Amino acid sequence: MNLLVTGANGQLGTEMRRLLASNHKNCTFTDVQELDITNLDDIRQCLLENMTDVVINCAAYTNVDKAEDDYATADLLNHKAVENLAVACKERSATLIHISTDYVFQGDGNLPCMEDHPTNPLGIYGKTKLAGELSIQNSGCNYLIFRTAWLYSPFGNNFVKTMRRLTSERTTLQVVFDQIGTPTYAGDLARLIYHIIETNQLYKTGIYHFSNEGVCSWYDFAKEINSLSGNSCDIHPCHSNEFPSKVKRPHFSVLDKTKTKETFNFRIPYWKDSLIKCIQELTLQK
Repeated sequence: MNLLVTGANGQLGTEMRRLLASNHKNCTFTDVQELDITNLDDIRQCLLENMTDVVINCAAYTNVDKAEDDYATADLLNHKAVENLAVACKERSATLIHISTDYVFQGDGNLPCMEDHPTNPLGIYGKTKLAGELSIQNSGCNYLIFRTAWLYSPFGNNFVKTMRRLTSERTTLQVVFDQIGTPTYAGDLARLIYHIIETNQLYKTGIYHFSNEGVCSWYDFAKEINSLSGNSCDIHPCHSNEFPSKVKRPHFSVLDKTKTKETFNFRIPYWKDSLIKCIQELTLQK
């Protein structure tokens, strides 16, 4: 089986590279320098040259705030490029594994979101990601879409690395407590994707949810990062409206993972356990 990973230099892409490079020989890793996924002909050529059977799309426009002023670029990467990948996969009878987001939901409820929960994104980022999902479903290709949330890893820019830096530099910090969700360690999502490929479960087409187990606010998340990092910053909870933003973020976007766990027979780690692993690796990187 020949695999192609797009966005291979990002958080999830790097974790996929680490996992697949040591366990799967027939892998091609691309980022924007190697493959322009906004160009359908380039994708077709790449899939043909590499005899690709599975595309794992880790590429995305993820700057939620900037997307409000840059709809064209966000839509190009999160929607039109995704449609290109789906069309090319359909033509080759290849499977597309795509990563989406909890931002497709409005997030105004108080129960975990299931895969068939009504979508109603609040901002441009969520709208373009939802458009990408729909383009895959309409393409007729074999696909697995994984909605995830609060992604972090030892690589790239993310909340964990930012909080480690800020809590080491400051004596006090304010973090919002009225946005509730669950962090996702990119290494755990990569392990799920690898598990699905290795156990021949790619035929289980559909939309699935994945984050770590448990529930917390950004404030709780920051407190745990501060403690595990050995920092003594005094973190205070605050409301979202104390940090004005162009984007209205979901207040409750906990994802229900029951379908994922039962379909793929996969155990998902608790968020604090995975955070410990990530911070241990970050500490060793120093």
